[in-house]
Amino acid sequence: MSSLVLIARRELAAYLNTAWGWMILAGVLLIDGLLFNAFALTNAARYSADVLEDFFFYSSGTTMVAGVLLTMRLLAEEKQTGTIVLLDTAPVSEAQIVLGKFLGAWAFLLIITGLTLYMPLLIQINGKIGWSQIGAGYLGLASLGAAAVAIGTFGSAVARNQLFAAAVGGIVLVSLLLGWLLGRVTEAPISEIMSYIALFDKHYQPFMRGRVNTESLVFYGSTVFAFLLLATRVLQFRRQQ
Repeated sequence: MSSLVLIARRELAAYLNTAWGWMILAGVLLIDGLLFNAFALTNAARYSADVLEDFFFYSSGTTMVAGVLLTMRLLAEEKQTGTIVLLDTAPVSEAQIVLGKFLGAWAFLLIITGLTLYMPLLIQINGKIGWSQIGAGYLGLASLGAAAVAIGTFGSAVARNQLFAAAVGGIVLVSLLLGWLLGRVTEAPISEIMSYIALFDKHYQPFMRGRVNTESLVFYGSTVFAFLLLATRVLQFRRQQ
């Protein structure tokens, strides 16, 4: 457990002490702010709940992109710089390495997500929204972000450089996002399967509307587990070679 915590703290510190982490943080906050002002806060009269729903809709995109960008360096950078040898020879398991790096990246993504809280609070100036609706939205955003970070971690495990890692993570992420489209043009049971594995359409939208969906939490947790397990198997295979 101590090794796991050390790895997670090392990764979190790397984001806080490098320009890359701060660039992603600033970029997400800037884009979220622009989208919030341009599309959520309009001159037309709208219900506060609808404005908040739009905020969580647009924030989901920046969260997923940030998840891939944050994880592209986790393991791929270690291979590029040769420091992966230190991890291979360290008295830690592959599962501890993968989970520790995942937790460090997810923690930083949660920090970025938390800094967007001022936007829902701005809605309270001229409207009224409940804290339960805000909490449900952020729970969904954190869950979706965890899935994106896990997918990115897998991409970083299979790639030999950071750009390829971002490409792999992005392709897998987009494929899962577009699952609902395939579900519409295929027949059962394939359509049901494709609709279920879609990251956004069925599982995230209830959180946008202020509803905590237990089934979706299980789905996101299973997605995280599956891709972290795949990343662990990739490291184990490489160590055995």
